[in-house]
Amino acid sequence: MARPARSTRPTAAPHEARTLDDLLAVPPDRLAALYAGAAVPRLDAVAGDLRGRMLAWPALARGPVAALLRRWAASSRFPWRGKSFTPADERGEGINRVVLDRFRLYRFETFIGRSRAGAFDALQLDYDRPDNPFFIRPIRDEIRELSPGLYLGQAWLEIGSRPPALVLYFGLTSA
Repeated sequence: MARPARSTRPTAAPHEARTLDDLLAVPPDRLAALYAGAAVPRLDAVAGDLRGRMLAWPALARGPVAALLRRWAASSRFPWRGKSFTPADERGEGINRVVLDRFRLYRFETFIGRSRAGAFDALQLDYDRPDNPFFIRPIRDEIRELSPGLYLGQAWLEIGSRPPALVLYFGLTSA
């Protein structure tokens, strides 16, 4: 009797990634595919406080440092807790929550725009605001929806005339 073929299906397809923990186990190259296949969220879908988790750093895709960073990101000691969103008609705003949700730092504006990752749109989070420190202003986050209430984000760095650089992946959830 012939053996059934082994599945070559990835460990977490968009419909299988149900939690931030699921996403934390996915390597950066697979996160890129999940991101490209995800949907553009509506601004009103991300209203309120979303819990967040850093997921992966493309420059550190594998190895002991990547494993250590993933463990730290999954721990309660990781300072970033998530993002809070206030949608408006076509634009909105938000802020990051850090250190047990006690501090709200680094405001951003939100709008739907072209992704830096491909020929599709994403919810853009623009930190280029005069009230943010100079080292935060070049950050451009964007998010796409994997499933209702679960979002995959990319953080990009845009400095001068250099092409945007993908710095890290993060996840957000309303659950």
